Amino acid sequence: MAAEYTRKIVLENGQEFYGYGFGAKAEGVSEIVFNTSMVGYQEVISDPSYTGQAVVMTYPLIGNYGMTDEDYESRIPTMGGLIVRQYNDSPSNFRYTKTVGEVLEESGIPGIEGIDTRQLTRIIRREGSQKVLICEPYLDHESAMKKIAAAKLPRDAVARVSCKKRWYSRTASPRFHVVAVDCGIKLNIIRRLAERGCNVTVVPYNTTAEEVLALRPDGLFLSNGPGDPEDVVEVIELVRRLRGQLPIFGICLGHQMICLAAGAKTYKMKFGHRGGNHPVKNLLTGKIEITSQNHGFAVDSNSLEGTGLELTHVNLLDGTAEGVRSRKERLFSVQYHPESAPGPQDSAYLFDEFLALMEEDQREKQAQRGEARKDA
Repeated sequence: MAAEYTRKIVLENGQEFYGYGFGAKAEGVSEIVFNTSMVGYQEVISDPSYTGQAVVMTYPLIGNYGMTDEDYESRIPTMGGLIVRQYNDSPSNFRYTKTVGEVLEESGIPGIEGIDTRQLTRIIRREGSQKVLICEPYLDHESAMKKIAAAKLPRDAVARVSCKKRWYSRTASPRFHVVAVDCGIKLNIIRRLAERGCNVTVVPYNTTAEEVLALRPDGLFLSNGPGDPEDVVEVIELVRRLRGQLPIFGICLGHQMICLAAGAKTYKMKFGHRGGNHPVKNLLTGKIEITSQNHGFAVDSNSLEGTGLELTHVNLLDGTAEGVRSRKERLFSVQYHPESAPGPQDSAYLFDEFLALMEEDQREKQAQRGEARKDA
């Protein structure tokens, strides 16, 4: 070991990598995953879906444009660590307000550079996601392995990142009111809804069906978030209660919970999908979308039979289920992130489809009220 190294990572399989620390000097065990995006490291760092995960960035240079106040996906980053090949602490960008290292330090998140991220990514692809310890370089191997073995990955990640009280996003001349269930919601989703004339009420993950209906929404949105969807029983039950009562749109974790509520099954993937370059086929139009993804669990497409859900999108890399819908119940969801500007606008139409469902639902309810007045 070279004396100049200041940090190291130790994998659950026993392999060690030495490098140089930045950000917080914290020690901790996380699940190690990799992200293949060439840009957007700020969105990755601030995405609540990475709660408790140490992210390996496959793009070699990170930090060169700093961090910008307007581009956060959440106010407080919650990832477990950041592992990069080369870190730039002198950004060249007139918009930047802080460096990556400063943000990680403030958030208590350790970073390490100088790692062979290509080799590390190959290990994850070959062996799957596993636990990793980021620590001081002098920690002996036996002690490191004991810490990894003793550490348990969190099963309450959604409860950690969800808001504790409801909050509001208002827009001029609103057309619709959407209740968004916060399982780790990305702020850009709210921006996309606001651009289309939606007032949004963001509520905690454990909000009941009665509380949602009391807000009199035109539609329900289920957000992305971290962890195993089967752990979020509150939202699964919410979907079961409200399915068919109002239009529902889900993204990522929201997609998985919609499928679980309908009776489908999910499973943990070997290393997940994390990056902005996944081709997805829209089975309804035949078009191919270049998508941005971030998930470690997937819906078993074979389990959709009998659920009332129709498979609408498929990942062309591995055939996984990427979208479902129920026209009768005005419900649909996708596994990928249309708000992340993949393609860059290949998937923006999904927000427009949600608005179309809410408009259709309003027309039907108005017609029913008209019929009721005639009968009276």
